[in-house]
Amino acid sequence: MTVPPPTLEIDLLTIFPGLFDSFLSESFIGMARERGLARIEAHNLRNWTSDRHRTVDDSPYGGGPGMLMKPEPLVDGIEELAGPKGASRSARVVLVSPQGKPLTQRWLSEAAGHPRWVFVCGRYEGVDQRVVDLAIDEEVSIGDYVLSGGEIPAMVVIEGMVRLIPGLLGNAESVVKESFTQDILEGPQYTRPPEFRGQSVPAELLSGNHAVIERWRHDKAIERTALRRPDLLRRATDELEELSHKERHQDQEE
Repeated sequence: MTVPPPTLEIDLLTIFPGLFDSFLSESFIGMARERGLARIEAHNLRNWTSDRHRTVDDSPYGGGPGMLMKPEPLVDGIEELAGPKGASRSARVVLVSPQGKPLTQRWLSEAAGHPRWVFVCGRYEGVDQRVVDLAIDEEVSIGDYVLSGGEIPAMVVIEGMVRLIPGLLGNAESVVKESFTQDILEGPQYTRPPEFRGQSVPAELLSGNHAVIERWRHDKAIERTALRRPDLLRRATDELEELSHKERHQDQEE
């Protein structure tokens, strides 16, 4: 019997491949790999060095603090794993970087259309710009703050991608209804017992009336989003206005 290829294939370039050991073997990441739905491998960048010290960094031209990752091992490693930059390469190459495009649920959903990826994990003060120009397809950021390396950000992105693999999670509906999937936050949720330390589960959730429950959840989601992330509501409004404008323009042309 022919075994189908994995739904998602990811290669990681890092100087600390051991950081990924537990991440790749636990929870649903490990389950996806065991079931053959995902192939994820961490590669030691030092394997692409050519000197006896296996050097991956050097001081920046022009001076400044810290060290930069050298272009030779990174570009060589990327090209071996994904091919030269261009339309014919076999994988999409992402550098996780504070300078990148902000990671969103929409980005993750669109990423599901690409089956093969290479994630480059920077260290020190970043990477030589020639790596970006010659070998990187896209830079992605998980937030406006600085970490010591790209390994943890890469884990964040990979977890977001893997959990969208069809058939992996037990309840596919939960993925659809999560925060950010509909551009709003998820509202408060409750489980048993119905009363705990003087706090009761809202009556609407105990009513058994599905229409009442859905309305309550929707209202609470909007309320929470307006309080904590009003920018999401503004973005949704702007997108609706833009869509309406395009539709009116098309009607005029017809």
